[in-house]
Amino acid sequence: MTADALLTPSDPGDVGLDAQQLERAASLVDGHIGAGDISAASLFVARRGKCVLSRGFGRLRPEAGSASVDGDSIFLLASITKPVTACAMMLLVDEGLISLDDKVQQHLPEFVGWDKSPITVRQILSHISGMPDMLPQNTALRRAHRPMSAFVEGALRTKLLFESGTDFSYQSKGILLAAEIVERITGQRLRDVEKTRIFAPLGMDRSCLGIDDFEIEDTVWVGTSMDESADGQHWGPNSAYWRDFGCPWGGMHSTGPDLGKLLQCVLNGGSVGDQRVFSKAAAGAMVSNQNPSHLEAPWGIGWALRDSRVWAFFGEQVSPHTFGHVGATGTVAWADPDSELICVCLTNVKIQDGSLLRRVSNAVAAAVID
Repeated sequence: MTADALLTPSDPGDVGLDAQQLERAASLVDGHIGAGDISAASLFVARRGKCVLSRGFGRLRPEAGSASVDGDSIFLLASITKPVTACAMMLLVDEGLISLDDKVQQHLPEFVGWDKSPITVRQILSHISGMPDMLPQNTALRRAHRPMSAFVEGALRTKLLFESGTDFSYQSKGILLAAEIVERITGQRLRDVEKTRIFAPLGMDRSCLGIDDFEIEDTVWVGTSMDESADGQHWGPNSAYWRDFGCPWGGMHSTGPDLGKLLQCVLNGGSVGDQRVFSKAAAGAMVSNQNPSHLEAPWGIGWALRDSRVWAFFGEQVSPHTFGHVGATGTVAWADPDSELICVCLTNVKIQDGSLLRRVSNAVAAAVID
């Protein structure tokens, strides 16, 4: 099998799925478009390496006359970016260039103070490092259009929330430090590492960290209205600055089918046919709990796990082995190894309680009939 043959179209019944149930899942998404809760969405479903649903809803931009969304439309993923950053780190683990139990200070010697010396690479990828989610100066840095180096400098100097390994706290800045380590070891920008070593081998030709060669106008607008504050227009999620910034914790653009390819690669143990992207060991580690059991916060290397008190966006009908991630722009992507099922639902508005993403996930999981 080559990347071109990955997730080829199939009838739902041929892979043990109920076509009518999948239509129910699609109608849930369409209903929120009709109600005005969201203005754009896509839904992708695959099983046993075959795509059974890839559909778009709404329009790229909220104004009348905008082009319609289709299954290949590009969305800003927000935090689904995080596990992809972790995937880049695992490439280096496979090459023996770094160990997950290396101290972060070994690779970032400026990372000092506040008892940061025990923090490991594993801990910054599984959210138990004690790093904060956002810097206190996050908004000020964005308003000033500061470069990534300013965010890295802030993360290196920031205070810890707690002693590493003693608690769980979701942290974007730990992911930023992981990205900085990848760039220092490879001598390349993270976006280039991902493009050449993950996206290209998997045929993810509509995925990029930052905006790459795509036009913002050809991607989905974040939000249900074109109205943005005069202040937010130049640094918010639809600004040219932020779309090309490529933050490793939330700046990736992609589509449902492309994310499906990445999830299928991990389900396959890191390979697509004779094309291996990650070792089997790396793929297994990414979706296995890395955190002490007493924290009751299972997390993989970058990937969220279903069996966790801190994550409930995959719904209640998937197996405990399910892995994936969600994003603040209203996105979810997951794969269930037990059922061999993949679901990617991308929208353009944060649903505050995650109810739409959960209900769509439940409806998709209910389509399994054998």
